[in-house]
Amino acid sequence: MFNVQKLQHAYNGTAVLEVAAWQGEQASQWLVLGPSGSGKTTLLHILAGILRPTSGSASVAGQELGALRAAELDRFRGRHIGLVLQRLHLIGSLSVLRNLLLAQYLAGLPQDPARAREALASLDLADKADAFPHELSFGQAQRVAVARAVVNRPQLLLADEPTSNLDDARCLQALELLQAQARACNATLVIATHDQRIRARIPRHFELKASS
Repeated sequence: MFNVQKLQHAYNGTAVLEVAAWQGEQASQWLVLGPSGSGKTTLLHILAGILRPTSGSASVAGQELGALRAAELDRFRGRHIGLVLQRLHLIGSLSVLRNLLLAQYLAGLPQDPARAREALASLDLADKADAFPHELSFGQAQRVAVARAVVNRPQLLLADEPTSNLDDARCLQALELLQAQARACNATLVIATHDQRIRARIPRHFELKASS
């Protein structure tokens, strides 16, 4: 489903990430573990096609991401990859429903309000479709971000530190939410985290070490 080979990335000549090889099959679930500065977010951004690595390759669903031009990559990401970032990046001027419709539009897909409402309902947000982001609690906003990530039924679902700054109960809820949505889409789930509370909840681990 995804395949990373001889991956390296550097900022201003300083290496921040080195991965010899890593691959995961469809519908598998992974934790990317490591201390701050080990390159977890960088790795997720490369898998999402947001960042091009300094060297090496990353492919998703059989597509080498580096072979796509920027516009092609944006469309491929929208159709095949769902992403939940630490900062949720909901569009404040758009309603919850229109945030999801925008994700469909940017992927080059028909805007389908019924599918968007279905995604919201699956996350107990049916009554928030016409609300605006500033009217939501943090937990509700996080669920909207997950709904937006899965509205196009991605094959790969990526989440960056989704349980950081959450208490134990909300931590477990956030993790179960992502796992349930991944299963509903038959998607591969990759969560980057340093949160040891969820280590035992997902058996497949890919561990990064801090750059020397």
